[in-house]
Amino acid sequence: MRAFLKMFLASFLALVLFCVVGLFFFIAAIAALGASDKPRIAERSVLRIDLSQHFAEQERRNPLSRISGGEADAPGLYDVLRLVRKAADDKNIAGIYLQADDNGNGYAASEELRSELAAFKKKGKFVIAFGNRMSQKAYYLATVADKIYVSPQGFLEWKGLAVELMFFKNALDRLRIQPQVFYAGKFKSATEPFRAEQMTPANRLQTQEFLDDIDRVLLYRVGQSRGIDTATLYRMANEGSVQNAEDALRYKLVDGLRYDDQVRDELKQRIGAGSQDKLAFTELSTYGDAVSYKASGDKRIALIYAEGTIMDGPGDRESIGDEEYIKWIRKARLDKSVKAIVLRINSGGGSALASENIWRELKLAKEAKPLVVSFGDVAASGGYYIATAADSIFALPNTITGSIGVFSMIPNLQGFFNEKLGVTFDGVKTATYADRNNVFRALSPAEAAFQQREVDRIYSVFKQRVADGRKKDTAYIGSIAQGRVWSGEKALQIGLIDRLGGLEEAVRCAARMAKTDSYRLREYPERGGFLEDLLDRKKEEPMAQLRKQLGAGQFAVFEQLVELNRLCGAPQARMPFAMEIR
Repeated sequence: MRAFLKMFLASFLALVLFCVVGLFFFIAAIAALGASDKPRIAERSVLRIDLSQHFAEQERRNPLSRISGGEADAPGLYDVLRLVRKAADDKNIAGIYLQADDNGNGYAASEELRSELAAFKKKGKFVIAFGNRMSQKAYYLATVADKIYVSPQGFLEWKGLAVELMFFKNALDRLRIQPQVFYAGKFKSATEPFRAEQMTPANRLQTQEFLDDIDRVLLYRVGQSRGIDTATLYRMANEGSVQNAEDALRYKLVDGLRYDDQVRDELKQRIGAGSQDKLAFTELSTYGDAVSYKASGDKRIALIYAEGTIMDGPGDRESIGDEEYIKWIRKARLDKSVKAIVLRINSGGGSALASENIWRELKLAKEAKPLVVSFGDVAASGGYYIATAADSIFALPNTITGSIGVFSMIPNLQGFFNEKLGVTFDGVKTATYADRNNVFRALSPAEAAFQQREVDRIYSVFKQRVADGRKKDTAYIGSIAQGRVWSGEKALQIGLIDRLGGLEEAVRCAARMAKTDSYRLREYPERGGFLEDLLDRKKEEPMAQLRKQLGAGQFAVFEQLVELNRLCGAPQARMPFAMEIR
């Protein structure tokens, strides 16, 4: 028996050792693939950009993409801008091909990319856009191209902008769930889906106004590129004049109706290739691996990306956890080699306390070195709160910002459990408010007063942070606050931002404030190693699979339910989480 146990243990240890060594070699092999020689860019290459791809603020990597054939690495938005800028001076890149069926990015991000593509054209290189079914947002970007083509049997969407919100009040009434909402700011509309059946007049007013502002930018950019006056463009959208590809050509929104092979033939002609030659397309991710496109210099500027919901605690790749962001901001503040800090915000807000904690660390950073903030598609509520510590704030004309207001919500589930499930609750306590914020009964008048008082207190602090940061009178800030959402264009007029411009302008401003023209960026969150990327990818897989199975529309509803759980309890400084401009 003893001999058997010895043999069993020896075999088991050998198996474990074999698995460990095998795993080591597997990881080494994958890492070697990632560190292989740089791709070579052929002469007369065409850089292809698929506009339907969403470019997050920071790059997303899949360590197994090269062997599993899964989702490929995706550059961040600023990476894309720098790659286009690099391609403009690259003798091997002849032009850019925009695959323009859809656009996975917001209007502010699209504005930044559009501006960089326009600069690319000024270097004497071409940009061609083609789509089978071209969405309006894709068309907005495509209009920067020298030529725009759609499939003869396809269509181009030209219809104006719309925002649609989902309201849950009737469903909650039927389920006998009382939301118990407390808010400060008459325009603070984040809780409307739970307390109203439709948009309130105040929310309808603010939404219509910022939507009109974004539409004006859209009409102006398209009109400028296509040589069509904005009144004509508006009339075409209002009357539904463009229903198919022929209509798009008739109204001169496109330059021709062509199939994919015909567009490829034109690309070959532009680069001087023969009809039988293979067209050398270069994807963005491949180009990023092949060239050095990031600035290098003696000094360092910290670039911190803050994207997603602001949360208490560490957060994750899709959110802004105050623990992690305080750590990164502090690291940049204490690093003597870092001469300035740029914070890029793309967030509709979140936890009011987490926003305050991040604001505090940014205030300390500003006292130590220049601090510049750049707004992406949205920087509102808590996203605006953390920006108030900055020396200077940049936004795009079609950025959504403001929403200076606070709310909290505590659901009363007593009716649901009592009347729908037949479940009741009872208990004892040692003090009047020992079971305060209990979701299984209605709040007492005194408890409701506590909640409203806390919301009003945080709102007062929020306004004071804005007043101090913007050097404005608190009464004035109160007049433009009230939870109201503004476009970047209006935000400049009322003093909520300092300048219109993208991330590149913000970085250059930080460099000027640091009195340096020789710098390189240190980007946060810091890029992890191979194993960290692999583990992060494994964490994301369940949600990616769920998104794939449910589809975009159903997954959006699922995300709203997840966000609803986060809304309950702690005071929030955030926008309506279901808002999407179509």
